[in-house]
Amino acid sequence: MPLSTIAVKDKPLPRGVYTPVVTLYKAGDPTQDVDHDAMYKQCQALVNAGMHGLVYLGTNGELALLTALERKSILETAVRAVKDLNKPEYPIVAGISAQSTRETILNAKDAASAGANFALLLPPSYWAKALSSDAHLSYFSAVADASPIPIVIYNFPGVTAGVDLDSDQLTALASHPNIVAVKLTCGNVGKLTRLTSKFKHEQFGVFGGSSDYLLPTLHAGGSGCVTGMGNIFPASTSGVYDLWKAGKIEEAKELQGDVANAEWACKKGIACTKYGAWYYLGRDLGLADESTWLMRQPYQPLGDAMKKWTLETLSVLDKAEKARPWRT
Repeated sequence: MPLSTIAVKDKPLPRGVYTPVVTLYKAGDPTQDVDHDAMYKQCQALVNAGMHGLVYLGTNGELALLTALERKSILETAVRAVKDLNKPEYPIVAGISAQSTRETILNAKDAASAGANFALLLPPSYWAKALSSDAHLSYFSAVADASPIPIVIYNFPGVTAGVDLDSDQLTALASHPNIVAVKLTCGNVGKLTRLTSKFKHEQFGVFGGSSDYLLPTLHAGGSGCVTGMGNIFPASTSGVYDLWKAGKIEEAKELQGDVANAEWACKKGIACTKYGAWYYLGRDLGLADESTWLMRQPYQPLGDAMKKWTLETLSVLDKAEKARPWRT
């Protein structure tokens, strides 16, 4: 398959491993107000652990449970945190998903004014059977036309009533000058390979939607991944990419196996991811109150049996994480 001849993008999404950052709430607060101090500390810890970029207001960030003002404030906190680390160009990706083209464009403008570098966008899914392929293509194109920051398509059928953009649709959208990448949380490696056979990273980056198939993504020519595992073990998760990039393929393969087994806990839901993040990362950061790491209501805390299973499943990476340089 010959490579596409579309122009390279002015601002490609940098390669690497990105964490879709979980949202934190004030400890013991029945209204679950966002805890910006905690999120500032969390942001800097993830950056210092070696994460290559951060995504805010994605699925793990509970976008659908936050108000527009909260979303913008969270982005402003993250941008301030990375600037205070003297990394003003560090990639901050903002979820802007909404159901109407109008609201999505407003979200894109809010994200840009808050200082985000890129925008992450799901396809619309309200009354999904009424949305034709043309409707989806026109939606992404219209938002990309109006967005002050580049768009990363987010394909996740599990949260969009089964809407699953195929490789033909994504190929068509890749030609837009302000659409720079896709995150494939559909987990379709065939789709990923079809796209990487057509596009160089600088034309249209192709990122996996989890870290359990990061090495296959990279071997197929992909650009990296966006993974909730980064909230729990950021150094180990980004370490798979770093080892691969350094040519240490056997070490990368060994670490990839542990990452894949640990990520099985994250596949069970955001509550498991947040519980693991509290236990394995949050307590070390001084964010020791478990209530800070709960999902926003109406979602309920995990039961004791699920907590036990989550920690046991994740524990395969605990030793590797503690051995990474940022924790020694």
